[in-house]
Amino acid sequence: MTELTGTTGRSQPPITGALPTLEVQELTRRFGKVTAVDALSFTVELGEVFGLLGPNGAGKSTVIKMLTTLLPPTSGQAVIAGFDVTRQPTAVRRVIGYVPQALSADGSLTGYENLLIFAKLYDIPRTKREYRIKEALSFMDLQDVANRMVRNYSGGMIRKLEIALSILHQPKILFLDEPTVGLDPRARNQVWELLEQLRTNYGTTILLTTHFLEEADNLCHRVAIMHRGQEVVTGTPAELKASLGKSNATLDDVFIHYTGDQIVSGVSYRETSRIRRTARRLG
Repeated sequence: MTELTGTTGRSQPPITGALPTLEVQELTRRFGKVTAVDALSFTVELGEVFGLLGPNGAGKSTVIKMLTTLLPPTSGQAVIAGFDVTRQPTAVRRVIGYVPQALSADGSLTGYENLLIFAKLYDIPRTKREYRIKEALSFMDLQDVANRMVRNYSGGMIRKLEIALSILHQPKILFLDEPTVGLDPRARNQVWELLEQLRTNYGTTILLTTHFLEEADNLCHRVAIMHRGQEVVTGTPAELKASLGKSNATLDDVFIHYTGDQIVSGVSYRETSRIRRTARRLG
């Protein structure tokens, strides 16, 4: 694995001198004889936006599932806000937010009702629930549609609601698995703006996976490129592009250089079906 160092190039850098929000050491996950994630190590600093990139099958979603306690590691360690993912999963769940790629809001309920259910699941005290819900609706600019059925929301509105659901309990770190899949460019830009506001206004640390290299370039302070379960290079987008030693290099060029593949290649029928099904649900 190659680690590149230097300035982030972002206007709002992570908080220096603070303990990392996330520390991953030799994290490994095997399924029988197949190693999906192979001795992965990285840190995410407080207030940082960190991106995981890689071809389909690189192990990104498996990493997210382990870090959100949905899948136990075979070996290795991950510590989030001081809590061990394997030994203290309940404590970890209290300090994380998670927005999966698949639809997670209930279309048969209103936006407000979805938020109320999540507030109860997060054990937010009754005296604070209304304030937290109104705050989340306002922050995501959903207050005018709070009482509308979610099945009538646009794709961008659904994604904003799902982010609102994930931050009700004010998590230390927010995990997003391809947060803008299926969204049109306008809705995608709105989500980008909201994520940056989350980080600057609330100090939320963000880890995301994405197939949109433009998204990684715009949002992330640093990115790690994975290939065949391993991390092959980590650095800021600017550092990664400079590492190729040619002018006008793009993250697409970086991706191909370090993985020998294009990010959209090798997509199986099952994966294509899943992505399109999710995109249809999002509108």
